Amino acid sequence: MNALRHNRSTLAGLAIVAALVAFALVAPALTSHDPYASEFSSGVTPDHLPVGPNGTFLLGTDRLFRDTFSRLAVAGRISLFIGLAATLLATVIGALVGVVAGWFEGRWIDAILMRIVDVGLAFPFLLLVMAIGAALDRTTPITILLTLGLTGWLGTARLVRAKTLQIRQLDYVTASRALGQSTARILVRHVLPNVRGPLLVVATVSVAQMILAESILAFLGAGISPPTPTWGHMLFEGKDYFSTSPWMSLAPGLAIMASVLGFNLLGEGLRDAFDPRKH
Repeated sequence: MNALRHNRSTLAGLAIVAALVAFALVAPALTSHDPYASEFSSGVTPDHLPVGPNGTFLLGTDRLFRDTFSRLAVAGRISLFIGLAATLLATVIGALVGVVAGWFEGRWIDAILMRIVDVGLAFPFLLLVMAIGAALDRTTPITILLTLGLTGWLGTARLVRAKTLQIRQLDYVTASRALGQSTARILVRHVLPNVRGPLLVVATVSVAQMILAESILAFLGAGISPPTPTWGHMLFEGKDYFSTSPWMSLAPGLAIMASVLGFNLLGEGLRDAFDPRKH
């Protein structure tokens, strides 16, 4: 914990993540604008364009004259929920597969599980996610997080397997096996606690990857169906108005960049904290 408190990158990442969470949770209560309603009375310029940032609309309005600020906050809730939930699902699956494969190294179950991982890793992650997303008729936050979670565990499984191979050779694990402790007991009491550190690091970085993947899906039209706002879809909607209404693209673009930067900095700090070579 001392290493984390004195790591500026970690503190910066934690501050960015905390600010994003606070914005997503609190911002909708700070505005009276409906994120789904068009503001034809005050959100349109005399030239029939979205109004820019002002006292009424802090981040202007979008192409349908909806409040960008409130939509950005609602989209933040959805993006953070998908990123965290998909990471949790992928981490649980990857940890279970990796521990089982590593413990039973050389046996049939290890061979089957690792061949599945090898085949999955042969496809680029974003390409695989886009293919699945495009195949879905109508997408919701649940279908997107399931798509990301069920395809994002492969790298975690390989990492956990390698760590399990190291742990199973340790003296106290060998002693536990000699004393007749069950495999399940050894895995729960000795193996899983020792892979917790690397797993936490990978999971933290994975949140950024999941948010970015969800944004890319939305930008390409394979994300959550409108009118539900997402950062990626807001970025897509604003690309044709960048010369006249740049805030429509800058707001979601900066939100995506901040989330990816924050979780990556936090993950790097955790990696340094759990690295015994740096203590």
